[in-house]
Amino acid sequence: MSRIGKQPITLPTGVTATIADGGVEIKGPKGTLREKLHSHVQVAHIDDGLRITVANVHDGRDKALWGLFGSLLRNMIVGVITGYQKQLEINGVGYKVALQGKNLVLHVGYSHPVTFPLPEGITAGIEKNVITINGIDKQLVGETAARIRKIRKPEPYKGKGIKYMDEVLRRKAGKAAKTAK
Repeated sequence: MSRIGKQPITLPTGVTATIADGGVEIKGPKGTLREKLHSHVQVAHIDDGLRITVANVHDGRDKALWGLFGSLLRNMIVGVITGYQKQLEINGVGYKVALQGKNLVLHVGYSHPVTFPLPEGITAGIEKNVITINGIDKQLVGETAARIRKIRKPEPYKGKGIKYMDEVLRRKAGKAAKTAK
């Protein structure tokens, strides 16, 4: 049986869950999130939270869905209480970023500035060469950060580009190190 899925999900104070129309809606102080349920997954209210069950506990696919929806619902609860954040760092001579309304304008070595529109529910903050992406939906925050990083991935020789703050780049020696032998 699923170890994550079979554990009950407790709802903290200030968070409510509504089960209707084949989905679960979680409301909290930071906002509301909705997740559509798979046809093999059922969610029910218990004393102080939610319990997830699946159609066939012996089927491997259903067990995978059990754990998946357990994690998704827990992430939704954390999102409506505290939210999620990703930080990106811009490295490079002349590389800069500016926030214009709901758009990020990136100057990252191309002949033109790149305009990146922020999706609904995502906010961004800029401090020197660090972009902070905030939101209540974990998947949307991560996807937005990945799309911004994709504009100019960090290169391995000088480290120029957009990288995650906690990302460690594996640097390569250039031609000068090869000819010095």
